[in-house]
Amino acid sequence: MLKKLFQSFRSPLRRAQHPRSTPEVLSSRQHSLTHSQISRHAVSVVERLQKAGYEAYVVGGCVRDLLLNYTPKDFDVATSATPEQVRAEFRNARVIGRRFKLVHVHFGREIIEVATFRANHPQGDDEEDSNQSSRNESGRILRDNVYGTLEDDAQRRDFTINALYYDPSTERILDYARGVKDIDNHLIRLIGVPEQRYQEDPVRMLRAIRFAAKLDFDIEKHSAEPIRRLAPMLREIPSARLFDEVLKLFLSGVAEETFELLLEYDLYAPLFPASAKALEQRPEYAGSLIRQALANTDERVHLGKPVTPAFLFAALLWPALPARVLQLQDRGLPPIAAMQEAAHTLIVEQCQRTAVPKRFTIPIREIWDMQERLPRRHGKRADLLLENPRFRAGYDFLLLRESAGEETDGLGDWWTDYQEASDSERRAMIRDLSGKDDAGGAPRKRRRGGNRRRRGPQDGAPSSAD
Repeated sequence: MLKKLFQSFRSPLRRAQHPRSTPEVLSSRQHSLTHSQISRHAVSVVERLQKAGYEAYVVGGCVRDLLLNYTPKDFDVATSATPEQVRAEFRNARVIGRRFKLVHVHFGREIIEVATFRANHPQGDDEEDSNQSSRNESGRILRDNVYGTLEDDAQRRDFTINALYYDPSTERILDYARGVKDIDNHLIRLIGVPEQRYQEDPVRMLRAIRFAAKLDFDIEKHSAEPIRRLAPMLREIPSARLFDEVLKLFLSGVAEETFELLLEYDLYAPLFPASAKALEQRPEYAGSLIRQALANTDERVHLGKPVTPAFLFAALLWPALPARVLQLQDRGLPPIAAMQEAAHTLIVEQCQRTAVPKRFTIPIREIWDMQERLPRRHGKRADLLLENPRFRAGYDFLLLRESAGEETDGLGDWWTDYQEASDSERRAMIRDLSGKDDAGGAPRKRRRGGNRRRRGPQDGAPSSAD
């Protein structure tokens, strides 16, 4: 405690760069929020904690979103009560997390997340105290369970627009970091020294991008300046956490805008190194396919349709696949085996950056495998493919490839017509395929042991076996 006290006296500059200790207080007449807009469960949590003698406020993104006339996806509460004290107040609560302890209070399907006021921690933390935070050599915070006052909590929040505290009982907003002003000016601004805050948690760079895209805000120049230089620090973040962040980035309905910002600030390569390399090598094709996939994702989100991360990751990684398939074919592997081997290594490499769960990696490979199988339509193969549970995803992916400029000799149109055709029309379409093979001089059946010529990928797509 004495060490922290002495450090606070020695660091007047650092203290001056934090939000002021006296907040701007906005009465109900000075803002647009109303008690009725707040989740009744969040209000009940706040009121119960206040009744028990603790400070408690609705805080963060939900307050920001309501000021912008957006509908919050959830409601968070900040309190002076420790996680154990919060749990003691609610039978329907449980403590979660190790790096950052929180309490989830369950009300049916709605979960109110309750966090204890946190305090900033100097670079010279005493690691002997188990309640202290710890940092690695680059300054990244490994544990963040240093509790403090409301003023401390405002100082350690990431962006000014998230340091807003709403008291349902008085309908006042406490603004410690001029967050309301930044909302009015459409600015994303870090609290504190930007480089230090990014070093504490590099994921803040991704959060800055996400909020800028979601809210259509600009990143304030001092907050933007260190991002490109510090982007490689994302490689230090656990891959499981980065996977969750990628889903937030691309499944929020503004994936296209997010992608452009990630490229602009050199944050895409640390997340998708193989895909970023493919973008450099074939920018027109890879960029077109990825942007179209993200546009389709945004459309589905806006329409309230389900979006599977498997299809999204299949599209983001596909541009890196063809070159690998060709390399393996040049070493003597046949197309199907080359495709399977390239797909396996690409997914393994990606999982080292973003830990894609197996429930998604298997469908990714199945979607890619369908790209090899869809051209093989002779006999009963076409009907068997239609019955495959991955046919629709594979067909949609084929259309995506064609929209990016791949030449597939009308394969997408053929499958579109085949799905809508009657049984007799389907038989005729299959006979027509065989007739084209005969007219082209290609035998319909090959003798065992005979040489079989295999074509390589065209326009970035691994070819299918005949």
